[in-house]
Amino acid sequence: MNATSAGRKNIFSFLISALILVFLFAVCKIATIHAAPPNPKPDAAASREAFLQVYKVFTSPRCQNCHPFGDSPLQGDDSHVHLQNVVRGKDGHGVYGMRCNTCHQSANLSGEHLPPGNPKWSLPAPEHKMIIVGRTPAELCRQLKDPKQTGGRSLPQLLEHVSTDDLVGWAWNPGTGRTLPPLSRADTVAQMKIWIDGGAACPQ
Repeated sequence: MNATSAGRKNIFSFLISALILVFLFAVCKIATIHAAPPNPKPDAAASREAFLQVYKVFTSPRCQNCHPFGDSPLQGDDSHVHLQNVVRGKDGHGVYGMRCNTCHQSANLSGEHLPPGNPKWSLPAPEHKMIIVGRTPAELCRQLKDPKQTGGRSLPQLLEHVSTDDLVGWAWNPGTGRTLPPLSRADTVAQMKIWIDGGAACPQ
């Protein structure tokens, strides 16, 4: 092969490589143009609507029964005062002679309406009662944003608490004869995240 033929072959190879690169660039450009746009950050309206969904869960019997206004827990789907006159106590676990774990074991007892159970069964400590009963959506929203009332938890920590804490998780595994919250745990967490990502806006 003479020098002229070799030169022509090199030029031809270069042109083919250049065309391939132009083609690949065009394909990538088209794919970028037609790619789905990233999900926009929730706005205040979406945040408020998401909180209203969370509010329905928090004010269901499975949640609010352990977050009463006073120092007596509630029970049942009708949220009546605990029949054994149980009170919160200094640590949230009741008082001497009537501690929570006297009846509430580490797991639900088998059978309809028998005592539910969890290793951490208790009311919140008196220093941060986290009252739910009687709170309007706006009041509960503001309360959740106040670390002084949530045991020092930030909003991300509160989200983690709802998504991972095993006692909170009991609400979705309450035993026979008890109504579940209106949303699944996963859906509740998803709505909480929308609320927080949208600026934790509160209903009016």
